[in-house]
Amino acid sequence: MNRKFLIAGAIFGLLAVILGAFAAHGLKEAISSESLNSFETGVRFQMYHAFLLLILGGLGSFSEKASKSIFYLVCGGTVLFSGSIYLLTTGSISGIDFTPFALLTPLGGSLLIIAWIILLLKFIKLKKK
Repeated sequence: MNRKFLIAGAIFGLLAVILGAFAAHGLKEAISSESLNSFETGVRFQMYHAFLLLILGGLGSFSEKASKSIFYLVCGGTVLFSGSIYLLTTGSISGIDFTPFALLTPLGGSLLIIAWIILLLKFIKLKKK
């Protein structure tokens, strides 16, 4: 088991539940339905990657280099992707223009895609039993 993956997965999962509840109960009336939909996309992707980290933490069967790469790509990608969505969709409430952060969303998504590609390549290279 990889403790670092498990802790990060649990933190991302916990925050996804809290943010999802906040969206459902606190943001529903405060932001547009389109913004709420986008916020929920951020929560959903955060939870998907929380599950990924928990699963990988339980497996723990990759090299140190691959584990580090996947860990930092998933964590960084999730923070950039979901975090930028949270900021962009709630800017109307705070009155702060977060549009300069819009470029972080595709960057975060790209990091997540790279992590999944590395994961796929590692699975392809696994020896058949």
